[in-house]
Formats: sequence, structure tokens, C-alpha cells
Amino acid sequence: MEVKAIRDEASYYAALARVSALIDLDPEPDSPDGEALEILGTLVEVYEAKHYPIAPPNPIDAIKFHMEQSNMKPADLVPYIGPTNRVYEVLAGKRQLTMAMIRRLLTLGIPASSLVGQPEPVAA
Repeated sequence: MEVKAIRDEASYYAALARVSALIDLDPEPDSPDGEALEILGTLVEVYEAKHYPIAPPNPIDAIKFHMEQSNMKPADLVPYIGPTNRVYEVLAGKRQLTMAMIRRLLTLGIPASSLVGQPEPVAA
């Protein structure tokens, strides 16, 4: 088993090809190919996190995605956001989420990083 560090795009694509070939083999986890797959998968994951970071969605998109996945209607958000009109204002982006709303929405399993959003750049 020869595993090399992923330092550039060429080695990244070579690692992806090797991972794909190993997945097709469907190796046992404790086999040499299974261990190579685990190691290469970790290396690819680290490289992608550094070079292709995925930003969390904006809070409204995260809520709407959760609603879609859970077959929720806006009325189902009343216990978390407040009266129906407030729910619609939040979903339309006309009202910001408050910390109290965010804390209640966390109980639905929506990640905090999605509900809080991206940090504002600090002025120099």
C-alpha cells in the first residue's frame, strides 16, 4: 500500500481516482485495500476542507431546507419563532432571527452554524 500526501491538484485527482477504484472493489475494512481507502479518504477530506471549503447556508435557507426535509409547514414553526405573521416575516427575510428564536430552532436539529450565519467582516 503506497499512500502519498496530497499537495496539489494533480495529486488530488490521482487520490480521487484511487479512492474511486477502491470503492468499486468494496474491500473489507480490515483488509489492506480497506485501510488504504480509509487513509486516502481522510487525506482527500482534509485537502477538500482546506481548498474547497463549503460555507454554511444562510439561516433562512437552512430553516426552509429543514422544513422541506421534515414536511413542516410555516404554522409548525410558531412554537419556535412566534406568531404566524412573524414566521412569514422571518421566512421572507424581513425580520432577523433573535437569539431566543435560534435557541428554540436548535431543538429541531438545525446546526447552530447555519442559524447564526457567516460572521460580519471586522472593519480595520
